[in-house]
Amino acid sequence: MHKRVKRFKKHAQSLRQLAGALFISLLVFPAISFASLPAVDSQGTPLPSLAPMLKHVTPAVVNIATSSTVSIKENPLLNDPFFRHFFEQPSRPRERKTQSLGSGVIVDAKMGYILTNNHVIHKADVIKVTLRNGETYEAKLIGTDPDSDVAVIQIKAKNLTAIPRANSKELQVGDFAIAIGNPFGLGQTVTSGIISAMERSGLGIEGYENFLQTDASINPGNSGGALVNLRGELIGINTAILSKSGGSQGIGFAIPINMAHDIMQQLLKHGEVKRGRLGAQAQNLTPQLAKAFNIPFRRGAVVSHVEKGSPADLSGLQTGDIVIKINGKAVKNADMLRNSMGLLRIGQAVTMEVLRDNKTLTLTATVAARDETKENISGKKLHTHLNGTELQNIQPGSKLYGRIEGVIISAVESGSPSARAGLRRGDIITSANRKNIKNIVELKAAIAKNKNLLINIRRGNASLFLFLQ
Repeated sequence: MHKRVKRFKKHAQSLRQLAGALFISLLVFPAISFASLPAVDSQGTPLPSLAPMLKHVTPAVVNIATSSTVSIKENPLLNDPFFRHFFEQPSRPRERKTQSLGSGVIVDAKMGYILTNNHVIHKADVIKVTLRNGETYEAKLIGTDPDSDVAVIQIKAKNLTAIPRANSKELQVGDFAIAIGNPFGLGQTVTSGIISAMERSGLGIEGYENFLQTDASINPGNSGGALVNLRGELIGINTAILSKSGGSQGIGFAIPINMAHDIMQQLLKHGEVKRGRLGAQAQNLTPQLAKAFNIPFRRGAVVSHVEKGSPADLSGLQTGDIVIKINGKAVKNADMLRNSMGLLRIGQAVTMEVLRDNKTLTLTATVAARDETKENISGKKLHTHLNGTELQNIQPGSKLYGRIEGVIISAVESGSPSARAGLRRGDIITSANRKNIKNIVELKAAIAKNKNLLINIRRGNASLFLFLQ
């Protein structure tokens, strides 16, 4: 009797294992027969495996190697003629070559388009793409969006494999996820996990954040690689990790493929992302603010400023309104509102559900083009000699407004051509090529079609000319 019970338990255990294997295999690989599963257990039962799916997916994930030239920061005393006269210094190179590694995902096999991260190819002089079969191609940069950390490059190659795109809006916490990339330059590596959280923002990693969080192991070199589901569909572009050690600690972030694809379309069409504006600023709704507004505490964003004549103003949005939904999607905080606005296209209609005096209102606005005269713009867009600067008109409310006319340099990148030319943050350009200027529009007109650039700078209480050539 004891032996029969033992044999029955063993037989039941085998049946449970077989049933589990059948269930998982049908769930994960509905289109794959057991004959395609290479592994079997000691009883001859096929074992579930990701290998069949990965066989079709991994050829679409590429390794990216870049090389770039960076300036070496020198002691400013070395540029002083008096110092150099008494202390002769041997000439040293002012630039050095750097290399970096990352990953990318082929999303259009016919055109050779590859999605990756901006930080993978940032400032690269040469971008080389290596396929799974070992073939290497030099890539062309199509466009990049630093605010979302998305970039598109292109290679000319035949018989490429692309990963089909999923709808990342349909993802749920708990869905299985597989990360594919080139961690630490080891070569193509696959790790698995689940979607740990959705719509992560406010991390300060990128300008616009709406991350998928996953515990699939992501490490340096995985950036730009693929996050796929069990059907082998692309659900995200691996981008960042949260770690104290620099290695994976189970908290990785990926850009949802819907967001990455939308940005890619704009990069393909315009070479850049043309973001619109509504003309409103907001802050988080806190329990203290909810009490002050005499409303029950709930998540949302409190409108703190509405620009006169802006789309937000024309829609009827008012200071003190609490935005609780945008285009039918709940707004949890000001970061989420800002991200939602930043991903809208010019001319797109947006519906906002707001709370005002304990009443819910629905407002509609049309996203307008940004007014560059009121925002920072890259000096590179105006002239090559201004590469590395951020420029801005002097705004009402500034202590300089009404006292001086010109364009203020709001930022200068260290080691950039502008920095080497002597430009500093806070300098005010008052004239260009001997023409007085009041704003960015006039600056652009004054330097158009001029190879060299003569600018007059106001720095503190002093003024000086700089000739950039």
